[in-house]
Amino acid sequence: MRDLLNQHPSAVAPQLLGGIITSCVDGVRVRVRLTEVEAYGGQGEDPGSHAFRRESPRNATMFGPPGRAYVYFTYGMHWCLNVVAHEPGLAGAVLLRAGEVIEGVAEARARRGRAVRDRDLARGPARLTVALGVTGELDDVSLLSRRSPLRLALPTGPVGEFGISARTGVGGDGAATPWRFHLPEEPTVSPYRPAQTRRR
Repeated sequence: MRDLLNQHPSAVAPQLLGGIITSCVDGVRVRVRLTEVEAYGGQGEDPGSHAFRRESPRNATMFGPPGRAYVYFTYGMHWCLNVVAHEPGLAGAVLLRAGEVIEGVAEARARRGRAVRDRDLARGPARLTVALGVTGELDDVSLLSRRSPLRLALPTGPVGEFGISARTGVGGDGAATPWRFHLPEEPTVSPYRPAQTRRR
């Protein structure tokens, strides 16, 4: 898997579709089959990426070795989980946008809310992290170690067909970059939304 992650994020992202992310947090085990991901490139390359301008305390994990978890806080309320992936000497990551909870459904629902439907438990990046119990404390943990509270496993077979679109909610020069990948006909895939202009 290390060789796969040692590529450009746009090449890695579609190969993660159908893979499994497993969390073991507070003694609770939840497994999610990935159905939607987005790639983000490195410094000076991708205007939609946290790594575009420079390395900072917030995005430092993106500049570290592939195979780590990059967890960041957004909109003052949500955590988002990424897989660090890039070519040697560069930065980048793949955002885990959505998936199907295949183990620990009751536990994921306890975190997300009793009335939440199965398809919506991890349908969207913020919902996915809540279902998995992921917070900023897990930033920079290895996703490849058996002892890690977060582990990534590749799909057991070929991905097959997948959909491609611009990334959700990315504006400016990076808005049209077609680095969002998803499995077709999957109810857990989140709806595409273009970036919204926000008033200060």
